Amino acid sequence: MTVTATSVDESDQLKPQAAPASRLVRLVPAAVAALSGVLLYVSFPPRTLWWLALPAFACFGWVLRGRSWKAGLGLGYLFGLGFLLPLLVWTGVEVGPGPWIALVVVEAIFVALVGAAITAVSKLPAWPLWAAALWIAGEAVRARVPFHGFPWGKIAFGQADGVFLPLAAVGGTPVLGFAVVLCGFGLYEIVRLALESRSTRVVRRSAAAVALLSVAVPVVGAVAARSLVSDKAEDGTTTVAVIQGNVPRAGLEFNAQRRAVLDYHVKETLRLAAKVKAGKVAKPDVVLWPENSSDVDPFADAQAYADIDAAAKAIGAPISVGGVVERGGKLYNEQILWDPVKGPTDTYDKRQIQPFGEYLPMRSLLGAINKNWTSMVRQDFSRGTKPGVFTMNGAKIGLVTCYEAAFDWAVRSEVTDGAQLISVPSNNATFDRSEMTYQQLAMSRVRAVEHSRTVTVPVTSGVSAIIMPDGKITQKTGMFVADSLVQKVPLRSSETPATKLGILPEMALVLIAAAGLGWAVAAGVRGRRAGDA
Repeated sequence: MTVTATSVDESDQLKPQAAPASRLVRLVPAAVAALSGVLLYVSFPPRTLWWLALPAFACFGWVLRGRSWKAGLGLGYLFGLGFLLPLLVWTGVEVGPGPWIALVVVEAIFVALVGAAITAVSKLPAWPLWAAALWIAGEAVRARVPFHGFPWGKIAFGQADGVFLPLAAVGGTPVLGFAVVLCGFGLYEIVRLALESRSTRVVRRSAAAVALLSVAVPVVGAVAARSLVSDKAEDGTTTVAVIQGNVPRAGLEFNAQRRAVLDYHVKETLRLAAKVKAGKVAKPDVVLWPENSSDVDPFADAQAYADIDAAAKAIGAPISVGGVVERGGKLYNEQILWDPVKGPTDTYDKRQIQPFGEYLPMRSLLGAINKNWTSMVRQDFSRGTKPGVFTMNGAKIGLVTCYEAAFDWAVRSEVTDGAQLISVPSNNATFDRSEMTYQQLAMSRVRAVEHSRTVTVPVTSGVSAIIMPDGKITQKTGMFVADSLVQKVPLRSSETPATKLGILPEMALVLIAAAGLGWAVAAGVRGRRAGDA
């Protein structure tokens, strides 16, 4: 009896010690989910660690496979927070952490829903295929709602330096992102099956073949797609000049410095004209100014009109000027084609305007919460309705203004409308020296390969760049310096499969995701009925 009593006492003493250890073990999946999201963030620019996306999704697959949908919802949310909190920190540079955290909290919900769906399909044969398609379906939804969507953080935008980049020419950002996610989930499945066969001494050949194909097909496809990537001139060449005038101060006060910013871009253009006259650089055929380079409306301000006109005459080439224009009582973020002889001859109004930056959804509600938020966007911008392709000295330049570069349709529409070269005029001055400018630059590199076009990125305060159709940056500026880039670049008119197919690859992947989820739900229902019987 004494021995028994002693054993019971020892057992009771062990229980309190075992409980904390058990709780810690249960926290491991949550910690791995959050850290996997951070790992995915680290794979994005300005770092060139694109390959880290693969172990990030491999770990994400490990925490999700075989769990309940409720667990998948929570783990997916943690993964989304780990990824998006650091990725989007630049959104709070000037306005504080409130809007930044609110944005991430909402955007992570989409990742959470994808996580819940992946747990369902993880029990199916060839689950990496269904899971990767579900991720892209989540990106497709996030790119459209709420407030016309927010595609920032698409997996494709982290692959500008990666081996998978040529796949952008096959099916755009959905196919590129799908390949990366599929490869990541496939890597986990290979490891899982290897460990399983080691312990059971049984090799499931069909499952192993699917796992190997999940990794091999994306890699082989990317190698094969290199034949679609070319920087050869099809329609001759044009010499472009990208002007970065800089701003007096970073931050939201940029908008109070309108005259100074215009003067800076005029001054830098005149400086380039002097270099051309001295024979130091080639004379440009096309001059590209950034978004907001003339927030003083040149159609309403005679001095602004005269200054821009003088710059165009001095350089002797048409200029695409980024202006803020009021017309018919409406405000437009506009690109203006300024001819050195005829003056302003054409315009393009930005179509995908930025919520909470260029217009304020739910203005009355937000004003009731914080009046400072409504004062930041005093008047909403109006949307343009037509693609913008300027004919400048014989070259057709497609305009994609800043935020629009994140949206597949906005870039493709310029190419299908005849653009031989794409320009992405931007204003990053309100985001200081954050990673935002490098993330956006990576988007432009992906777009160059996706549509096989030279892409120029004129930015008010940097980083401005010239990107070849193969995605390589040939010239770029520093940040917060006045500078100009001049280069002869190829003009191209052929369309890649991605350009021709448009939304179809994304639709196909969404249908695959729906099919996998439907199969999983049906299998679950059958399983419950069998259990009841």
